Amino acid sequence: MEILFWLVVGVIAGALAKAVVPGEGPGGVLGDLVIGIVGAFLGGWLFRQFGSAGPQTYNWLWSILVAFVGAVVLLFVLRALTRSRAR
Repeated sequence: MEILFWLVVGVIAGALAKAVVPGEGPGGVLGDLVIGIVGAFLGGWLFRQFGSAGPQTYNWLWSILVAFVGAVVLLFVLRALTRSRAR
């Protein structure tokens, strides 16, 4: 059940991050949703490094916020890398 929770949170975070970060991500919409799922794990790691609580399965809003931050960071990094390769 926890894996399903992370998939749902990651997809929501990916959709929100796509709306905030300008440009087209690698892989289009589906790629951005996958980035959201990976970003959920990245966000959890980042928040734990700064001493804050990571994502929690019993707190949807906090988990979505953490995953959203991770997805935005990951999208910025990936888009910067793909932009520099295109030059």
